[in-house]
Order: sequence, then structure tokens, then C-alpha cells
Amino acid sequence: MSTQRESEEPQTQYYTISNFKFENGDTLPEVKLGYQIINPQNTKVAVVNTCFKGRLSTTLTHSRGAFKDHKIILIALLGNGESTSPSNTQDFPKTLEYMDCVRAEYKLLNEELKIQSVDAMLGFSMGGQITYHWITMYPDFVRKAVIVCSSARTSQHNFQFLEGPRAALENAKDEESGKYAFGKAYSAWLTSAEWFDDELYRKMGAQSLAAWDKNVMDGYKDWSGKDLLAMLGMWQRGDITRCVPEAKGDLGKALQTIQAHVLLMPCETDQYFRPYVNKREQERLKNATVAVVPSIWGHIVGGDADKDATRWMDDKIQAFLQLENY
Repeated sequence: MSTQRESEEPQTQYYTISNFKFENGDTLPEVKLGYQIINPQNTKVAVVNTCFKGRLSTTLTHSRGAFKDHKIILIALLGNGESTSPSNTQDFPKTLEYMDCVRAEYKLLNEELKIQSVDAMLGFSMGGQITYHWITMYPDFVRKAVIVCSSARTSQHNFQFLEGPRAALENAKDEESGKYAFGKAYSAWLTSAEWFDDELYRKMGAQSLAAWDKNVMDGYKDWSGKDLLAMLGMWQRGDITRCVPEAKGDLGKALQTIQAHVLLMPCETDQYFRPYVNKREQERLKNATVAVVPSIWGHIVGGDADKDATRWMDDKIQAFLQLENY
């Protein structure tokens, strides 16, 4: 979940890839990636990916903060309704994987935009997971990675939590009812117990718990149920060891292949991407820093929901980008 970006809306462009083969073996005659270029006058390059339920227009890019001196390539994940997705593509593959997104984005960056390497890559939630997959699949392409409220492998707890919204959508009498139930099942997980105790939904314009509940559910009205399920499945199967066959499922071994400098930014109250996971990942990464975001806004802190936390994160990202060898 994310909120309005801090810069004006640039033009959305589309890059078409012919005869794209997916991880599951399926091929589509055309795959399109929606993307935007922000601060095009700059020479340093940063790539930012959308998240689950994220659109190009709602993704936090730090374009006026930590990335103000970067040309930002903002890319819509496959399945989000802006890039090729079940909702806009006939015979879309039954399964979608982060590896599919990475390979498509590599073609966009390398073949279309003629970018040989990326100075920084930023991702929140699913955007963080694709960033992890990026720096695993193309270890020499990204110099620095900023991963917010995310992980290298989806935990069993995270997987199981997602089974609730999935079941709500799949077992509903129709799609509209399913999306309503999906939002209902999801709403308590977005923030934290402390956030509800302090009734911080009021800061989001909801004057009651019921109003917050409705706002969350209404947020799915313009989404396709098929897109939600495609992205949810990709999230559940997120695991960088699938990109490193020699690791044989050993996450530690897969993490050790990563060359990029990594800044991991979990939120202390995130209910499904827990800080201890990033701290454990840090131990196996060659060069990583963990900065735990001090906020009771839980997971949505990565989408600019808590303005104080956004400023805190921006400062940390800026310091990380200024480290030696950058």
C-alpha cells in the first residue's frame, strides 16, 4: 500500500518485448512494461519498482529528497494493471514470478534505455523483494540497493497471512464481493496494534474504525481480482534461492552471492516483514546496513503514510548513497 508521490506526475511510457518467455515456460507474443522517467536531466541512475497494490502515480520515489540528483526510472511490476497483467492480456500465464519481472526490466534498462549499470535501486514491500531478486540475478548491474519493509524470502508466516485475503477473494460469490472481502481480510495487517490503540486512522481522514475499514476496502475497487491474485502468488513464492541453483535452497549461500551494497530498512512494528529477518540477512550479506524505522505505522510506513518516518528514511538513504565507493 502506498500514497501519493511527492513530485508531479511525469508521462507514462511503455516498452514492448516480443515473444517473452516466462519462468513457468509460457510465452506471450507481447509483454509491455509501464514506466516513467523522473528528473531526466540527471546522470546518476536510480530504479524504483512499484509494490503490491502500487501504481506508478502512488509510489514513493524520494525524487525531491535522497534521489533528487538521480534520474529515476520508475517501473510498474508485471501484474499491477499498468504493465502486462491478467486484466489486460489474454492467455496471461497461470503463474508470475519476480524473475519474470527482473528479466523484462533488464531488457527495458539495457536494450531500450541503453543503461549499462544502475547506481541505486529502491523498493518497498514487493518492490523490495524484486530488488533482492535483481541484485541476485544481475550482481554486477546494481551498485547500491535500498530495500524497505521486505525480505529475500517470503516467510511461512507471511505466506499464511496472505492465504486469508486469497481465500476471501477466491471463494466470494462475485469479483466485487471478493475484492471487498480481500480488503477486509487485509486491513488489520497494514499497520500495528499500537496504531489502532492510538486511533491513528484519524490522521488518514477516517473518523472511526468502521470508516477506516471502508476506506481500505474501497481502495480495491479499481483493481482486478485476477491481478491481485497474480501478484499475491508472486509475493508468496518470493525466494532468491530460486535464482541461485548452486545454493540448493540455502538462503545464506544465495545472500553471499550478492555484490551490491545493501541498506535494509524494516519498520519496527511491521507485522509480516519483521526486523529480525533483515538482521539475520545482514549477517550473510557482504556489505549491508540495517536501519530499523522507528514508527508504529507498521508496514505502510514504506509508502509515505508516516511523514516523520519518511523524513527519517530519506536521511538514512541519503547517508547511505554518500558512503565511499559510490
